[in-house]
Amino acid sequence: MTAPTQAAYRWEPSEQQIRSANLTQLLKRMGADSYEALLEAIARDIRPFNQTMVEMLDLHWDRPWDELLDLSRGKSFARWFAGAEYNASANCLDRWIARGRGDQRALIWEGEDGAIRTLTYAELRGKVAQLAGTLRALGVGKGDTVGIFMPLIPETAIGLLAIAYAGAVAVPAFSGYGPQALATRLADANAKILLTVDGVSRRGKPVAMKTVADEALADAPSVEHVLVFRRAGIDLPMQKGRDLDWETAVDSHEPVVTYERTSANDQMMLLYTSGSTGKPKGVVHVHAGFPLKAMIDAWLCTDLRAGERILWFTDIGWMMGPWLIFSALGIGATAVLYEGTPDYPKPDRLWSVCETHGVTHLGIAPTAIRSLMVHGADPVRAHDLSRMRILASSGEPWNTEPWKWFAHVVGGDRLPIINYSGGTEISGGIIGCFPTMPLVPNSFHGPVPGMVADVYDTDGKPLRGEVGELVVSEPWPGMTQSFWDGSATKRDNVRYLASYWERFPGTWVHGDWCIVDADGYWYIRGRSDDTINVAGKRVGPAEFESALVSDARVREAAAIAVPDDIKGDVVVCLVVAKRREDESETMRSELMGVIERVMGKSLRPKSIVFVDDLPKTRNLKVMRRVARARYLGLDLGDLSALENVSALAAIDARR
Repeated sequence: MTAPTQAAYRWEPSEQQIRSANLTQLLKRMGADSYEALLEAIARDIRPFNQTMVEMLDLHWDRPWDELLDLSRGKSFARWFAGAEYNASANCLDRWIARGRGDQRALIWEGEDGAIRTLTYAELRGKVAQLAGTLRALGVGKGDTVGIFMPLIPETAIGLLAIAYAGAVAVPAFSGYGPQALATRLADANAKILLTVDGVSRRGKPVAMKTVADEALADAPSVEHVLVFRRAGIDLPMQKGRDLDWETAVDSHEPVVTYERTSANDQMMLLYTSGSTGKPKGVVHVHAGFPLKAMIDAWLCTDLRAGERILWFTDIGWMMGPWLIFSALGIGATAVLYEGTPDYPKPDRLWSVCETHGVTHLGIAPTAIRSLMVHGADPVRAHDLSRMRILASSGEPWNTEPWKWFAHVVGGDRLPIINYSGGTEISGGIIGCFPTMPLVPNSFHGPVPGMVADVYDTDGKPLRGEVGELVVSEPWPGMTQSFWDGSATKRDNVRYLASYWERFPGTWVHGDWCIVDADGYWYIRGRSDDTINVAGKRVGPAEFESALVSDARVREAAAIAVPDDIKGDVVVCLVVAKRREDESETMRSELMGVIERVMGKSLRPKSIVFVDDLPKTRNLKVMRRVARARYLGLDLGDLSALENVSALAAIDARR
């Protein structure tokens, strides 16, 4: 498939935006006259860049490193900051308090019910120290694992930070998991403590999360205690000796005096990823890995600065939840925590939160924007978003019309959309955008500095103008070094190496299809396992979906591969119309025509199937593999991240 042509829309940075950008300051410090020159310097030697970023972020080290990068075990097991002592939580809290900024706002939270809470850095540190003291009193020591099964409320951030503060290992779980999915992760992690809530409100309906936790714990016998925060006021049974009221417990124990002195490479967090088959992978992250990568990316890509306010629509169980907390607080900004869905109780809720709390940076998934577009521009324009400086997105490829709507209606054509793509195992982005260069819809400028990334063909050679594998050829801080294997002393290195390092020697293959066009813009074309091969032509589902949602009658779409004896794969497009009454053979024929004009007749879909909904995660990422499996009647695989189970019946009913 040839490279996409650029859409007519083009965003241009102002001279002021370029001069003041963090990336511009880095270029000066590194002696590079352009972004491209910086990437070339990093590719020659990755050490000076990371040394410079540590200096510019002004981090606190309890002990300096003996070696910046230890490659004695090869790239796949690279160790950064060998011999150093560094605590991720202390760098988010104590560092700022010691520098006289304890009274600045660290967290702002607004719940679905309109409740608002704020915490300064000093107040947050106090609560973190209290909870860390409680965890220690309950027998949590350095290296022990602690589960988090909570919505995105202040106590969730307090829990994440307190676990690291105490030298333990956090295991965040998606707040929408069912009992089996939660049990699988807690048991695999050998969790000693679980942090949870009584319940939460979802679209106005109470959901008892502790009931899910209770059922899960029947299959997770390692959990000795459950700390329950009273969020929803739901009266639920508490198991004597195991279950503890959060506030009573923290009031009953002394806070720790200081944080645990941890190695830069001590385990800090396990993030579980889901796949189509096999058990979820527990991705191991360390104290000076995940947080540093998150800070670098937020500082360079989203241009985040101390004192600014960033909201990312996410969940603590997704990579972007911990990313938001560690990047914002590590830079000295304010993390704005959003509980609930973007358009409940009213279509303007997200925009109201942004106005009320002076959000300067908004991150959201493309599918969420597609769902908000249905309500039109009025809910956005009813609010003053003048303090907003950066729009950002992650999670999946964009389609052109939603991208333009985000840029025009939300950004007023004055704000850049910082497209950002990486993964749980990366601790952030592989490729991204920057507010210092022109942008066209759906695109990336290229590798995030520090990531020596490229696009390879099937022979492992650089490829331009055609779809290939997104790869990284040098290690970076934040790179997981292994998968958890169910114990604190062993690693599932075989599975880790097979997942990323065995395709091309010395090269990380991420599993994304990517293309670089003639103008140097990069585009993600979907996951490798989503990619469709029609008569030898590899195409990403996003290309079909972009064509479909350009029609004003289409809300969203998912393109899936269906086996064909002649072509290998043929394409079936699942389409959700904005109005069911528009669905007709005429509309189907017209949509076929749209795809033919965009993709060519040889890539005409086998069929277009109207459905009422598509399977999605809580943060509204479309689960194409699940849609395909349901359509074909195959094993659905891991459904732990699926939010709207009813979408499966919707596919059955209209197939």
